[in-house]
Amino acid sequence: MRLTYLGPLAIGIDHPALDDVDCDSYSPSCFAVEVGPDAGVGGAVIEGDVLVVDESHSLGHDDLAVVEMDDALHLYRVFRVGPRFRLLPPSGGNGLMATARMVRGVVVHQARCQLDEAL
Repeated sequence: MRLTYLGPLAIGIDHPALDDVDCDSYSPSCFAVEVGPDAGVGGAVIEGDVLVVDESHSLGHDDLAVVEMDDALHLYRVFRVGPRFRLLPPSGGNGLMATARMVRGVVVHQARCQLDEAL
């Protein structure tokens, strides 16, 4: 699942999904990414969600992690296997083994735009 980098939370990000999020309450090591269209709309993480990612947070079992590969950011669920990590796409599919160096941060908050009730 591809992600688009929005920037560090400390500078303030103008995105409708973050309207109700107090960006100042997060660590300076946090940044935001937006989930791309390949996520679809049928899972726990859907297209357009904004994820707050903490670069200083340690990886743990069952975390959502942002991984940099091929000059792009991707979202994976983490499964710890000894000193290494098995990364699986949140929507299912083939995973990969990785080291902590590949991981750019751990998701600490998920924000979603509210639907207009008038629709």
